[in-house]
Amino acid sequence: MTESRIIVALDYPEAAPALALAERLDPTLCGLKVGKELFVAAGPQLVQGLVHRGYRVFLDLKFHDIPNTVAQACKAAARLGVWMLNVHASGGLTMMRAAREALEALNSRPRLIAVTVLTSLGRQDLAQIGLDIAPEEQVLRLARLTRAAGLDGVVCSAREAGILRRELGQDFLLVTPGIRPAGISADDQQRVLTPIQALHAGADYLVVGRPITRAPDPVAALQSLHDEITTFSGEQT
Repeated sequence: MTESRIIVALDYPEAAPALALAERLDPTLCGLKVGKELFVAAGPQLVQGLVHRGYRVFLDLKFHDIPNTVAQACKAAARLGVWMLNVHASGGLTMMRAAREALEALNSRPRLIAVTVLTSLGRQDLAQIGLDIAPEEQVLRLARLTRAAGLDGVVCSAREAGILRRELGQDFLLVTPGIRPAGISADDQQRVLTPIQALHAGADYLVVGRPITRAPDPVAALQSLHDEITTFSGEQT
């Protein structure tokens, strides 16, 4: 079976609701993303439990520190059995290379991607931290740096997926948060697209949180999104 392109974001404050949802969803239809809040609250045991249930787990901790610290953190994450993890591209070339080299020493390594510009940030936000540049330009700059470091791909807004696909090729993974089905609130995201728009732009994986986790029927919401993506993929072949 083709690997699902949907990653459900388990943005919960504690383990119980996350595990309850994992029990209801189908691991053949989605991967799961564990971020900072849930990881701090529930720890590595939660991640291992999700892996044991057959889920591909994206550990979204966005490591950003000195190279050795990030390298060791990535090795520790890999030992949990995660499918994918990330670092901040703004940590620089040396840090990203150290992370990649740490994982290359393993017999079986997770995919390693880098965060470019958070989807909650616009141009004014970047200016406030001294970057007088459009988000799209900064994303491309950091994505090129990520490729130079030898990582598998980046986290980016689906709005930047098109240019990144053209500039960085077909084998460079594009993982896109800020996905909102038509008619669904953007919440605190600024640079959002619908699932089909994101796929048209060149996204490989779609990170979807509240449209599934807060849906009246999360199982039905996931199935609907899966069917929509499957139809699109069939039309593209």
